[in-house]
Amino acid sequence: MAEALSLPLFDVDAVAFDLDGTLLDTIHDLAVAVNGLLAELGLATLPMAMIRDLVGKGMPNLVRRALALAGAPPSSDDLLAARLIRYQEIYGELLGRETVLYPGVREGLDRMRAAGLKLAVVTNKATRFVRPHLDRAEITGYFDAIVGGDDTVRKKPDAAPLHLVAQLLGVAPSRLLMVGDSGNDVDAARAAGCAVLVLSYGYSEGVPVQNLGSDGIVDSLTAVADRVRRA
Repeated sequence: MAEALSLPLFDVDAVAFDLDGTLLDTIHDLAVAVNGLLAELGLATLPMAMIRDLVGKGMPNLVRRALALAGAPPSSDDLLAARLIRYQEIYGELLGRETVLYPGVREGLDRMRAAGLKLAVVTNKATRFVRPHLDRAEITGYFDAIVGGDDTVRKKPDAAPLHLVAQLLGVAPSRLLMVGDSGNDVDAARAAGCAVLVLSYGYSEGVPVQNLGSDGIVDSLTAVADRVRRA
């Protein structure tokens, strides 16, 4: 990508990565779980492309919006919580079955580790699903910190998850680069005082990545490795 070649070098001590749509292509598992829940409730299933645009703000948001799009009547908080639990049960049963690493992920992580950078995962996905995903993809060992959606009171786009990552890594937020695929990642980085790059291939909630206001767009983690250095 020509734009990636024109990006500046980022002098940082650490890099934090979103999970879904950044490191792992999880949409097949997410869509099967969503449609499994809808089918159990006697509702129409949704196209994968539609579900893809719902990913990013955590599982409660995904389930609530999917139910609305499928024509479910408004749910009480208790009923929505029960449906979320059932969705998570379905998702847990098939976790990682069709999930794959994006091209360049392992190579990019190898290069950044070799450069002495600390690496972290920061995601809105329910915490108990994060490490199993990383384990199945055999990339857990790359990361010095893992922050899931239950580890802070507020999720991205709030700054809290990135502040926690910076604390766990022992770096200043200004020395942390966020790499993600959506406005959640960009907004969280801006709120936390981090630089931010977005991938061209992720789940950007239906918003063109060119409109997210990041510090640049890259096509792979190897392209990220080209643009970071530890001063």
